[in-house]
Amino acid sequence: MNDGFGTDRRVDQSKLGARQSSDPGENTAKMSVIRPEQLEAELEETEEGADEASSPEEQPESELETAVRQRGEYLALAQRTQADFENFRKRATRDTAAAGERARSGVVKELLPVLDNLERALASANPEEGHLAGGVELVHSELVGVLSRNGVEQFDPRGDKFDPTDHEALTVRPEEGTEPGFVIETVEKGYRSGETVLRPARVVVSA
Repeated sequence: MNDGFGTDRRVDQSKLGARQSSDPGENTAKMSVIRPEQLEAELEETEEGADEASSPEEQPESELETAVRQRGEYLALAQRTQADFENFRKRATRDTAAAGERARSGVVKELLPVLDNLERALASANPEEGHLAGGVELVHSELVGVLSRNGVEQFDPRGDKFDPTDHEALTVRPEEGTEPGFVIETVEKGYRSGETVLRPARVVVSA
C-alpha cells in the first residue's frame, strides 16, 4: 500500500534492521579473547599499584636528626682514634723498654769477660804484691757495683742442685759426700737481669 501506513512500516523495518545489527551477540563475536596470562599480569600490576599507593613516602631527614646522627658518627670516630693512639703509646713504651733492655744486655755481656779476668787475677795474686791485688779488687768492686745499680746481679750456684736453665755444666766428676747432680765448683759466675739470665754460671757437677 502506498499510503502513510505503508511508509511507516518500511521505516519500522529499517529501524529493526539497525537494532539487529547492534545485537550483543554480534559485538561479542568481534571482541578479542583475553588470555589467562594477560589477565594474571593485569591483576599483578593492579596489586603493585595499590601497594605503592598505600605505602607512605619516605620523609626527608630533618636538620636536628642529621645533627644527632653526625654527632654519633664523630663521637665513634673520636673514640676509635683515642683507642688506637692509646694502643700505639703502650706498644711504643714496650718497644722502647725492650730496646733498652737489649742494649743494656749487650753491654753487660761485653763486660763479663773483663770481670772474669779480674777475678782470676785476684785468685792468683801473689801475697807479696798486696798493693797490686788491692787495686785489682777495687776495680772489680766498682764494676760489680755499676752492674748492680743497673739491675744486673751476679750469682754463684756452688752447692745448689744443677739447673740447666741457670747453669752450664763444663764437666762432671765424683765428689765424696755429695749426691750426684749438684754443683761442686763454679768456674765462672752467672749473671741475670730480673728474670732473664744474661749468662749461665759455668760449673762442675757431681757425678
